[in-house]
Amino acid sequence: MAEKTTKGLMDAARFAVLADAYGSALHRWPQAEQAAATLFAETNQGRAILRRAGRLDAVLDRHRVEAPSPALYGAIVARATADVRQGRRRRFWWLGFGLAGVGLAGAVAGLALVTVVNPDIQSDHYVMDANATSFGDAGPDADQTEEDL
Repeated sequence: MAEKTTKGLMDAARFAVLADAYGSALHRWPQAEQAAATLFAETNQGRAILRRAGRLDAVLDRHRVEAPSPALYGAIVARATADVRQGRRRRFWWLGFGLAGVGLAGAVAGLALVTVVNPDIQSDHYVMDANATSFGDAGPDADQTEEDL
């Protein structure tokens, strides 16, 4: 059974999890956990857990990572720059496809709406008159009769 502190705030499992996450120095632990951890650290289990965490801290403190060479640094920056440029080109290419798709979907939806709203309209009325402009009437000329169409 896990040993508990006098107020039951910290048990061995919780103390071990915090030691694995934050190491053996209690000042690096979350402020809310420090008081209960300080009490638990005085127990035999607490001291054993902190010794294990201290050994891991020592190993990690000895580990050093060398700075990358200028050649490696330059290669990384060049590759990242090329990837960013390539990604932008791809996005713009897909943007064109997207806009074309939206336009086509709008045309299909518009045609479907006209068909639903006015089911009696003949399909030859969908073709614009040769004399129609963006400012004028797109329907049949006023001087034509139904028989001329």
